[in-house]
Amino acid sequence: MILDLLGAAIATDLLEQTASTPGVTKALQSSLAPAFLLVGIGSIMNVMVARLNWIAGRIERLEANDDPAKLARSEAEVTWLRIRRQLARRAIMVSTAAAAIISVVVALLFVSTYIDAQIGTFIAILWVATVGCLITGLAYFFRETLMAARGPAG
Repeated sequence: MILDLLGAAIATDLLEQTASTPGVTKALQSSLAPAFLLVGIGSIMNVMVARLNWIAGRIERLEANDDPAKLARSEAEVTWLRIRRQLARRAIMVSTAAAAIISVVVALLFVSTYIDAQIGTFIAILWVATVGCLITGLAYFFRETLMAARGPAG
């Protein structure tokens, strides 16, 4: 009974707070920049995943090759490709973490418009963590592209 009354009071309070169009507009505006960053991270990850798929496909084709004359060369290339695959996987993993953290930032910025708790420091820490993850993911991806540019012998 008390929980029902408390839930109804919270729901009523939430409806009253979000009924203001300017309030909702302010909440949406404050979460817009991180939302654009999320789109950018998604675009970068799309490129990373395409590269990872190409690498995996190349490994499969080389491992399916039964020509003994090309075996030594293909083994060296497969080793090189496996290192590149690991770098690409790490880039995707860390970039996914960045996307997850920035999604939390977007939600918190929206919610912060309607709560009294001061969470600005926490949001700033999450923003820095997002950028740190993004930089780390791009560093892994940069290492992978450098390896690709140098070739298997480089």
